[in-house]
Amino acid sequence: MSSPPFGGSSEMPAVFPDWSPYQDLDSAARAYLRDPEVALDALFGVLRGASVLSFTLERFVNEVNGVWQEVVICDGSRLVLWHGEDVAPGDGPVGSMTSSLRVVPLSTVTEVGCRRRLTRTSNGQARVDSIDVYLLLSSVDDAVPPPGMDEGESRATIRHDALRFGKTLDDGGPGQIARLEDFSRVVASLVGRPTL
Repeated sequence: MSSPPFGGSSEMPAVFPDWSPYQDLDSAARAYLRDPEVALDALFGVLRGASVLSFTLERFVNEVNGVWQEVVICDGSRLVLWHGEDVAPGDGPVGSMTSSLRVVPLSTVTEVGCRRRLTRTSNGQARVDSIDVYLLLSSVDDAVPPPGMDEGESRATIRHDALRFGKTLDDGGPGQIARLEDFSRVVASLVGRPTL
């Protein structure tokens, strides 16, 4: 299935192809993202030959901006995050999108959490039907305190930055749930260890 370039057809399918069978980043991105060339160019510019130990992908359509896409890679010492999003109507020329890159050293990940929701099948077997993963970072969330808060109150609302990811049977299916869980395990196995 070929994807239209950004600014292409505004009619996007409600369900995207499944990236979970693809073990390499290039194939998974080309199967799943609308703009794989933009994402891969940005990511490989930072990776510069580093091995990709694990990755996860996300894509959805929101009613305001259009297509939102994300790739998160763990290379053993860093998390490399790419985010692409259509620009809201009126905020730029028709078909505009943003492409953002963020690099987070694994040494700044202070906690990895993974919550699976299990359901029972008719024969009593447990099945994972959703997963939520968070990576707590040592950096502080740069959210601005609400107006009217005094200095003491605003200090109490300061929170650590976190990265959050989720998949369900309806949004991604069992393959993407398993791949996100694998991603969380890879990151968790590296947190707190000396990096090379």
